[in-house]
Amino acid sequence: MKSLASLSAFVGKTFAIWVILFAVLGFFFPDTFKQIAPWIVTLLSIIMFGMGLTLSVDDFREVVKRPFDVTIGVLGQFLIMPLLAVLLTRIIPMPPEVAAGVILVGCCPGGTSSNVMTYLSKGDVALSVACTSVTTLAAPLVTPFLVWLFASQFLPVDGWAMFLSIVKVVLVPLALGAALQKLLPGLVKAAVPALPLVSVIGIVLIVSAVVGGSKASIAQSGLMIFAVVVLHNGLGYLLGYLAAKATGLSLAKRKAIAIEVGMQNSGLGAALATAYFSPLAAVPSAIFSVWHNISGAILANWFSGRVDAGSANKAA
Repeated sequence: MKSLASLSAFVGKTFAIWVILFAVLGFFFPDTFKQIAPWIVTLLSIIMFGMGLTLSVDDFREVVKRPFDVTIGVLGQFLIMPLLAVLLTRIIPMPPEVAAGVILVGCCPGGTSSNVMTYLSKGDVALSVACTSVTTLAAPLVTPFLVWLFASQFLPVDGWAMFLSIVKVVLVPLALGAALQKLLPGLVKAAVPALPLVSVIGIVLIVSAVVGGSKASIAQSGLMIFAVVVLHNGLGYLLGYLAAKATGLSLAKRKAIAIEVGMQNSGLGAALATAYFSPLAAVPSAIFSVWHNISGAILANWFSGRVDAGSANKAA
């Protein structure tokens, strides 16, 4: 069990490398990896089940203890990223499927990897976890509504079907994981160290399936989509940080909200795009999944060297 936990920790720390590797494999061996496409929803459900196993009452106590901080993070997630996506689709010419995919990933809740990046940045991890939990629970209602509001000009959007899908692949697995944690806490505690390995396997398979299924489109429009994703992600970090600063939050909280806003649950975006739009619409989510883990690690490393002036003076 120790060796499995060590392997899981190693894979979790090198997450970005594995995502890049499997994205490349999906591109060069599309016939192999596009066979995974029918399992994307199942893989995402497994990832969300794992998240449910780690949820605790303390995660939601933060909402009650610090409603203002959490509200800033949640509003930042569901306002900044969707509006940035819309702005980018207006400024940069792109096919309707790509535009819908960019908006879809912008309307997704925060990704669980944001919690890890916040920890590495020496930010407020409890705030990050609370924001991820709240946006994930709100996603069945908020994400379909935002996608319908902003993306229906590009492609037809079935908001009700999307709502049901998110309930099935997000809320139900989360609830089952949380219930199992209560019923069999000893077993869950023993299994938790292996969860990063399960999550990484799930994400890299989703990414490789999307890339494999959209090789021709990526070859044609990949650089443009990559540029859009980099701008979306980077501006999300910046505006999330500025929003937290403007509302008077401490540096540790600003780090958490910047990372929370900039990093998306791109696995959910890929699953929804594949199910309701087209394989091409899933490409922004796949590229986002690769890029935000690289940019998040870089930002976390830079943030980790920054401390409040008061803290620095105390240390001196």
